[in-house]
Amino acid sequence: QVQLVESGGGLVQAGGSLRLSCAASGSIISIKNMAWARQAPGKLRELVATVTSGGGTSYADSVKGRFTISRDNTENTVTLQMNSLKPEDTAIYYCNAFITPTMGNMRSYWGQGTQVTVSS
Repeated sequence: QVQLVESGGGLVQAGGSLRLSCAASGSIISIKNMAWARQAPGKLRELVATVTSGGGTSYADSVKGRFTISRDNTENTVTLQMNSLKPEDTAIYYCNAFITPTMGNMRSYWGQGTQVTVSS
């Protein structure tokens, strides 16, 4: 069974930094894209950053220049370094990955989410 487990959320003042980590575990053959998404209260979930298996990255306009996504293919982990945080970054952050398990076809998996709160 494949699982994604996030860590690293918390409370930080505006202008501060946080680092989120996500580890994929279970019977995994391969992982394609990995990403972070977030959902603020009353809003739809939005994609924040994506990293391909080859290391290519893309970011939402709202976080460009402040957030950095990276991954370790040997450890099956993805991290999100968040700098210059703003109150509007407050949300539950979710890890996402397209994984091919040993049993079954490639599909999207989600972590349980980690709360990030930025105070003004």
